[in-house]
Amino acid sequence: MERIAEAERWLSEAEWDFDTAKVLHNSKKFNASAFYSQQSAEKAVKAALYGLGEIPIGHSVRELLERLHEASGVKLENLLTFARELDRHHIPSRYPNVYPSGTPHEAYDEETSRRALECTRVMLEFVKRFIEGLKRGT
Repeated sequence: MERIAEAERWLSEAEWDFDTAKVLHNSKKFNASAFYSQQSAEKAVKAALYGLGEIPIGHSVRELLERLHEASGVKLENLLTFARELDRHHIPSRYPNVYPSGTPHEAYDEETSRRALECTRVMLEFVKRFIEGLKRGT
């Protein structure tokens, strides 16, 4: 049961990051919101992997999901598309040298932030169901 406790610990932090992303979005800090959305999804998928007894390494939500699929056989449906969207925000949302000019906060807008939040919301719901299934033994 230790692996479930670790999964729940990571899921709790993923939910905290998601709440942070929403606060940042509402404050019009769209690049930071997108980054925290990515962080939330990354931690959520890591929670699922910890629930399986895996030790997840890396920051790509897509790669972590692929490992989850390999380890559990769980169907990912449209999650890989959402993961690709979120992975785009890991570095460009924070570092000016990613862009030929300007800054990340100038490059991000409300719609980009909103899409990242929606991708993360779906990812969190999926992981919550996955971990509940682990707890039930299914």
